[in-house]
Amino acid sequence: MDVANKSTVSEFVLLGLSDSWELQMFFFMVFSVFYVAAMVGNSLIVITVITDSHLHSPMYVLLTKLSIIDMSLASFATPKMITDHLTGNKTISFDGCITQIFFLHLFTGTEIILLMAMSFDRYIAICKPLRYASIVSPQVCVALVVASWVVGVMHSMSQVIFALTLPFCGPNDIDSFFCDLPIVFQLSCVDTYVLGLFMISTSGIIALSCFILLFNSYVIVLVTIKNHSSRGSSKALSTCTAHFIVVFMFFGPCIFIYMWPLSSFLVDKILSVFYTIFTPILNPVIYTLRNQEVKTAMRKLKNRLLHSNKATPSYYF
Repeated sequence: MDVANKSTVSEFVLLGLSDSWELQMFFFMVFSVFYVAAMVGNSLIVITVITDSHLHSPMYVLLTKLSIIDMSLASFATPKMITDHLTGNKTISFDGCITQIFFLHLFTGTEIILLMAMSFDRYIAICKPLRYASIVSPQVCVALVVASWVVGVMHSMSQVIFALTLPFCGPNDIDSFFCDLPIVFQLSCVDTYVLGLFMISTSGIIALSCFILLFNSYVIVLVTIKNHSSRGSSKALSTCTAHFIVVFMFFGPCIFIYMWPLSSFLVDKILSVFYTIFTPILNPVIYTLRNQEVKTAMRKLKNRLLHSNKATPSYYF
């Protein structure tokens, strides 16, 4: 029997974060500001790195890719949530829901591998500085970026294929502001216990394992930094601290949501906001405020733009 014929649900209703009209307006304003801030902040990092030749190193190339993924992660569901608050239309088609699941897992899977690549870059730079240029070459950097997208595509395809095999024949209310498997599979007409085990094995354990690897690598790096007290070590400590803050803010909610897929919807909604909206904002803030090279490059870019505006002649007719 065709699996698609089992599903009688053609659309889902996104209940959002609250039923209160006042809170909905509050969320509309807050998330609108946060979304614009995430897009502007990450775009500024990308432009700064591209226009400054001093930042054309593997670490900053990976940083630009992270900013691009963060902009994508902030855009897969937030704009719809913002417009839903204005129009009052909170429905999403079945295909639209599957599309959100695909892009959510594509960007999160890609970001996980990219964060590991950035950790690898810092590990080699600090623990094996004399071999850094030969190990983290431009070709290796490109390979790491390509690998992150390949893994992201493979992971998202596995989640979408799984979602398409689920029969939906009853309730269609999704107690969140976007579609994700831990919530959607609980609406299916099959035993959710087995599905929960699938979620834990494919997403939860993978996220937890990657976080443990990242945590161990940063511990090794921090121990190495501690044994070398110098100005360069202080700079490396600042950079690694920024990296670890990003890693913790991203992995923490993911691990909780996918290791306990049957947990409280309220907790899931709060944590979902972190890695879909807050983290894309925190990345540019953390990397610019704690990285002197990026701040210097941004000042140079600002000065170039100001000088170019002053040098442009004005014509009056």
